Amino acid sequence: MELLLEADPSIGKILHYLAGAQCFVAQIDEAVVGVYVLKETVPAKYELMNISVAPSRQRRGIGKALLEHAIARVREGAGLRLEVGTASFGYYLTFYQRAGFRVSSVEKDFFLENYPEPLYEDGIRHTDMLRLTLDLSKGKIAT
Repeated sequence: MELLLEADPSIGKILHYLAGAQCFVAQIDEAVVGVYVLKETVPAKYELMNISVAPSRQRRGIGKALLEHAIARVREGAGLRLEVGTASFGYYLTFYQRAGFRVSSVEKDFFLENYPEPLYEDGIRHTDMLRLTLDLSKGKIAT
């Protein structure tokens, strides 16, 4: 739970999306250093609900390996699309874009309406959530 809270500060939201989801962990020397949660939302469409790496282990390729594992799991499950929601700026947006995800929609005021405490990154308050999609149906990126 500690690692999941690194990416999503709402215990209630985490408990809600864990129901019916698959949770995977990365371990180094038996210590959990990363985690992600994957959920099939409708047939052949999956959502990456959470992905997090322990702060002391970040920027070492663990997050990239977790994301690649998630994409492979979706493909193994005959998934056609993988979606993720993230803030409209910052590190995580570029993290997903580097993996081929494309912006598919914007949920205006998502962070204002769904989190009681303000969320900041680099001194800027998060307001809108971007939905990003990776289209796996033909090996092409979604538009």
